[in-house]
Amino acid sequence: QVQFVESGGGLVQPGGSLRLSCAASGFALERYAIGWFRQAPGKEREGVSCIGRGAGTKYYGDFVKGRFRISRDNAKNTVYLQMNSLKPEDTAVYYCATLLCDYSGYYGPYDYWGQGTQVTVSS
Repeated sequence: QVQFVESGGGLVQPGGSLRLSCAASGFALERYAIGWFRQAPGKEREGVSCIGRGAGTKYYGDFVKGRFRISRDNAKNTVYLQMNSLKPEDTAVYYCATLLCDYSGYYGPYDYWGQGTQVTVSS
């Protein structure tokens, strides 16, 4: 069974850090570029970052550049999103998904999605 499981979300104060994990099962993650998306209440889902199959290609949305870092460990079938200097506007449910990724952005198809992990940034 193909499955993504996101974890690592939680409540953090502004300026704090979290590391999200996206663990895949049922398929070899190394075959796919992976992206992180987020959706805040009442807002559309937006792309945060993506990473190519070989990790040499990475893309970041302008709103997270310099604060977030995406990485992958294909041996562990896992992609990570290190989030630093968190702001209240980063509050959202974060999802990972398979996609196409290059330096200018990300593209479908989005074949597999996880269930999401909640990130709340608040004092």
